[in-house]
Amino acid sequence: MNFIPVNTPALDGNEKKYLNECVETGWISSEGPFIKKFEDALATAVNRKYGIAVANGTAAIDIAIEALGISKGDEVIMPTFTIISCITQIVRAGAKAVFVDSAPLTWNMDVAQIEAKITSRTKAIMVVHIYGLPADMAPIILLANKYNLTVIEDAAEMHGQTYNGAPCGSFGDISTFSFYPNKHITTGEGGMILTNNEVLAEKCKSLRNLCFMPHKRFVHEHLGWNYRMTNLQAALGVAQLENLEKHIIRKREIGNLYQSLLHQNKHLQLPVAYTDYATNIYWVFGLVLRDSISYNAEEAMRKLAAKNIGTRPFFYPMHKQPVFNNSGLYLNEHYPVAENLAERGFYLPSGIGLTDDEIHYIAEQVNQIFN
Repeated sequence: MNFIPVNTPALDGNEKKYLNECVETGWISSEGPFIKKFEDALATAVNRKYGIAVANGTAAIDIAIEALGISKGDEVIMPTFTIISCITQIVRAGAKAVFVDSAPLTWNMDVAQIEAKITSRTKAIMVVHIYGLPADMAPIILLANKYNLTVIEDAAEMHGQTYNGAPCGSFGDISTFSFYPNKHITTGEGGMILTNNEVLAEKCKSLRNLCFMPHKRFVHEHLGWNYRMTNLQAALGVAQLENLEKHIIRKREIGNLYQSLLHQNKHLQLPVAYTDYATNIYWVFGLVLRDSISYNAEEAMRKLAAKNIGTRPFFYPMHKQPVFNNSGLYLNEHYPVAENLAERGFYLPSGIGLTDDEIHYIAEQVNQIFN
């Protein structure tokens, strides 16, 4: 079997057609018509009024934090088990991230731990939907309303997923998406901010565009970023969004096939297939080594690499990041579930372009190695 990468995107829709249109018309910068088309289409799909396309998912989070006015002394409650993009602007703004451990089965933030973390300095709760199942939003929304907190919803991995029938990305006061190549919608790089708040939307538009003043272009009252998306990227996004339903169907087929082939392996924790509020969308198919396996995920990934199977480690918890610990942050904090996920979790090839034959081969090798 040839090497199977951890992700293979699907670019079998109108991608070439729309990219050719960009080239033929000369609209290749951030001024082209596909930008607005993509923003409007995704906003509609997620039941939002405003979409603001940006350069990547990290840029979306940076802008969201800045637009909300989170600053020195503020606290933001968030999962420790996430990507570093979620915390960087919080730290740079002088605010404090207050961590919550993961739920051991869904791997999302344990919502039962949130209320005890709320203080007079808490300004927001950042929700990060992890790997295929959404976080349990209902109790989070109740807490936000009770304590007058803002909800930031990172739905980067949840294109097309729902919570109790409502689209992920529709719950936060401000929500963010990523369009990296391993996402259900890809623009190569790219991201989007979504909100129903017109004032927030206008702030985000300004921040992505260096905070140019409307009538005095090179005069600035605030500092922003050049975080614009190009028309070329947006053209890809429009084409990808047209096939989102098909991509979701395929993702669930991949996840269900893995489940059927691996469910008898007692040495592995598989993803939860469904909860009472969502069916797994299997953005990635993660595995966690049970205690009966004597080695960690790093060694497990080496064994699979020897069989030409690409893998990717789980997130490394924020409270354990050297960049923060070396600055004296989050020392002596412990979140055992997140730490175990980082030590013993990894995911298998999960891209939309993965074939059933490849899945059967991968599952066969996994069962052989971990038995």
